[in-house]
Amino acid sequence: MASKLIAIVAGVGPGTGGSVALKFASKYPVVLLARNPENYQGLAKEINDKGGKAIGISTDISDSNSVKNAVSQIKNEFGQDVGAAAAIFNASGGFLRKSFLEVPEEAFRASLDVSVNGGFLFSQATLPLLLKGVELKSEHPPSLIFTGATASVKSNARMATFATGKWALRALSQSLAREFGPQGVHVAHAIIDGVIDIPRTKDFLKELGPNAKLSPEGIANDYWWLHTQPVTNFTWEIDLRPAVEKW
Repeated sequence: MASKLIAIVAGVGPGTGGSVALKFASKYPVVLLARNPENYQGLAKEINDKGGKAIGISTDISDSNSVKNAVSQIKNEFGQDVGAAAAIFNASGGFLRKSFLEVPEEAFRASLDVSVNGGFLFSQATLPLLLKGVELKSEHPPSLIFTGATASVKSNARMATFATGKWALRALSQSLAREFGPQGVHVAHAIIDGVIDIPRTKDFLKELGPNAKLSPEGIANDYWWLHTQPVTNFTWEIDLRPAVEKW
């Protein structure tokens, strides 16, 4: 494993976050961030049992003090001069499907707190570590990757809460890509256009056959591909969907 370089994954759980953590753990020590420790404890054990290194930190990504505490714990564990090879923002503000006139203000604010404020706080916390990764001459360009959704670019009826946060997160990622790309940090945004194959969705889309849902492992492979792109070929945005998904 690369010394003094780590990968940080926010929003760890079954599906994309867990698969991305496993993928990056083959190269780097990984830090798993989630509000609920149950979302990272089993994964951390799996990585450590396989000879990798993983630590989990209970973190409310929408709270600045909680994020600062996570960074402090990271530096206590890996050293004050630690750098990041990758930081993946996979947190989401909740998938609320309701008529706009029935959306509670607190639900709307909660979605923005995670998707927008959380994305802001995570980026401000990890970009100094990613820039340190540039200084430490990371084998692959240090990468800040955001998980988006269909709602990042297409706001359907009854999806105002979720879509507003995802649109704003996409705008944040584009601004950061333009500012930090020239400094050697690869900022990318992935539109996950479809249902992800996780235990909660096992009964979804059965009528469309076995390949109707996105593979979390496939998403992780695509994130790794983004991470390993050379500075001459940075991709800002990709969109991923099953072949049967309507565009």
